[in-house]
Amino acid sequence: MSFLKVAAASLAFAFVSAQAIAEPIIDKAAPAFSGIAADGTTVKLSDFKGKTVVLEWTNHDCPYVVKHYDQSGNIPSLQKAAVADGVVWLQVISSAPGKQGNVDGTTAIKLNEKRGATPTNTILDADGTIGKLYSAQTSPHLFIINSEGTLVYKGGIDSIKSSKAADIPKATPYVKQALEALAAGKKVPNPSTAPYGCSIKYAS
Repeated sequence: MSFLKVAAASLAFAFVSAQAIAEPIIDKAAPAFSGIAADGTTVKLSDFKGKTVVLEWTNHDCPYVVKHYDQSGNIPSLQKAAVADGVVWLQVISSAPGKQGNVDGTTAIKLNEKRGATPTNTILDADGTIGKLYSAQTSPHLFIINSEGTLVYKGGIDSIKSSKAADIPKATPYVKQALEALAAGKKVPNPSTAPYGCSIKYAS
């Protein structure tokens, strides 16, 4: 292979690699995805055109997730209110097989029933494809996509980076504020914040 061909191939690989690790950008189109849900159906972002979509990375064994689910009911309450308003709320589990938080579909459904959680569906992303597409870093890590398919929020559930349920009332509720702003036809006040929680348990 000539030097020019080698150089061209290297540049092409670099371009593809950069695309693969590029973070989704606020006010730009949200990355399209397709995944298998806990109930066995295929879920595509394109299925929800015209609706607000929340993506919530979760891991039921993470203390920060326990804080917002089992200890306080904070996220289930947000889910219930959002879904009642027509929002599509998708949990995403990117824990790899053999790692903390990895579950099968039946277990994921039972966990949500036990915790009173009411997401629209739960996507099983054991190979981490969707998680890496969105550069999801923590459990929880949340992304909000508006009805036009534009990413309008990415970051933490709120402003206090602790695993203590007592801190929830004192925190700025970023996700709640974002959803309220969208419902009112206003711009999201804090579109990009720092996520906090347990690291996503990717395979590599």
